[in-house]
Amino acid sequence: MPTISLWVIRTALLYLGTGVTLGSYMLAAKGARFDVLALRWVPVHIEMLLFGWLVQLALGVAAWILPRFTHPPKYGRLRLAWSAYGLFNAGVLTIILGAWFLPGSFEVVLIGRILEILAVIGWAIFLFPRVKPFAE
Repeated sequence: MPTISLWVIRTALLYLGTGVTLGSYMLAAKGARFDVLALRWVPVHIEMLLFGWLVQLALGVAAWILPRFTHPPKYGRLRLAWSAYGLFNAGVLTIILGAWFLPGSFEVVLIGRILEILAVIGWAIFLFPRVKPFAE
């Protein structure tokens, strides 16, 4: 397994653990009524689980599972993948911190989404040459 896949999958699992913990807190607060403002964390919870965990896990597994090249570099342009990994997590964290400290801030969410879109484009450029029929 390439190092990039290990780091992406580990990061996705960190988001999963954090997102589930936050969701458990919100559910307990709703049931026991000890924090009436707990539901304000719903956008953070959604961002962590949808983008931080699910999308990132899919990208990490794709980087690992797609066929490798027969000649070096085996996995393609890894610098591009590392850059996309950094951009993606910067986008997720920007949105999370924006929702946490500046709720309702459209500009922060826009910057985060632009970073995420650039990262996904980078991942697509990194992975696309490895998408090929099995017989080749």
